[in-house]
Amino acid sequence: MGKQINILLIEDNLIEIMKMKRTISLLELTHNITVAKNGEEALEILEDKSKFPDLILLDLNMPKLSGIEFLTILKGNDEIKHIPTVILTTSDNQKDLEECYSIGVSGYMLKPLKYDDYVKKIETVLNYWSINELKKY
Repeated sequence: MGKQINILLIEDNLIEIMKMKRTISLLELTHNITVAKNGEEALEILEDKSKFPDLILLDLNMPKLSGIEFLTILKGNDEIKHIPTVILTTSDNQKDLEECYSIGVSGYMLKPLKYDDYVKKIETVLNYWSINELKKY
């Protein structure tokens, strides 16, 4: 198992937030999760350089600032563009996928309908990023 990482989960759906927290607990992972309910809230969190996350998990369909709009701002900012960002979405729209990769996303994951499949995908993503060498400040 890898190191403990700090995760910024940007998700407006309370059920999805609870599902992520339940999955982390089920997998007995000790990662820290900070939740932002929209892109604007996430940008406010990212203003504190001492609390930069190691990984951002980003939903695409959100109020105020869409996931793609947030990603564009993130990757356009030299201070925070290095933070790995993985899209967690129900959108299998090829246009969304291509746009996210062209902006600079680190990964794009479709949320499976079955919880067991969701757990396996989240475990794989978090295991990878917990062993990857991450930039520290």
